[in-house]
Amino acid sequence: MAVPKRRTSRSNTRHRRAQWKATVPPTVPCPCPRKERVVPHRVCAHCGLYNGRQVVAAP
Repeated sequence: MAVPKRRTSRSNTRHRRAQWKATVPPTVPCPCPRKERVVPHRVCAHCGLYNGRQVVAAP
């Protein structure tokens, strides 16, 4: 098994970890009058619409 010859410095470790950023998922407005923001290709949790069709009973 490969073993590192030298310890990774704190600076290098932190530079590498600085790239681990979470990204905000993209959202699009729902076609209902309230224009709730929903993740694309998902049913709107507010009205139950998907692609302009009612697929889930509204809560």
